[in-house]
Amino acid sequence: QWVYNILEKKAEADRIIHENPDPCNGFVLVPDFKWNQNQLDDLYLIALVQRREIKSLRDLTSEHLPLLRNILQEGKEAIAKRFSVPGSQLRIYLHYQPSYYHLHVHFTALGYDAPGSSVERAHLLADVIDNLAMDSMYYQKRALTFALRADELLFKKFQEAGRV
Repeated sequence: QWVYNILEKKAEADRIIHENPDPCNGFVLVPDFKWNQNQLDDLYLIALVQRREIKSLRDLTSEHLPLLRNILQEGKEAIAKRFSVPGSQLRIYLHYQPSYYHLHVHFTALGYDAPGSSVERAHLLADVIDNLAMDSMYYQKRALTFALRADELLFKKFQEAGRV
């Protein structure tokens, strides 16, 4: 619900760094709660897509390329304008598995070792765009490896099923 409250400007409207209101290819860029905004070393922002039916990386097809390209381009431009951090100094990625099922993209300072930014969980947005440009159904077909913590419900489900 908090994602929808941000998108509808019922909450945190004053924290919005950039907004593209297009219902199909738009998004809102906001600082992540992990970032106190006092320094740029641990810069961390989240782009929340306007579309509600896209839950995760698995839902993406080539139809979503304009949306993903908007996030990449406009997100970098907004961060450069507001924080003077060039796109070359950003790590821009999606999580799989995500912590919540509404498509969102992480923007972090390249030097910041953000939680979940490692290769086991993070998929670089530029790579996602390239993969979908080559094969529209790439993320429906591809096996995706991901790490789980021992205290996560999904890990417990795998244990119960004898898969771990």
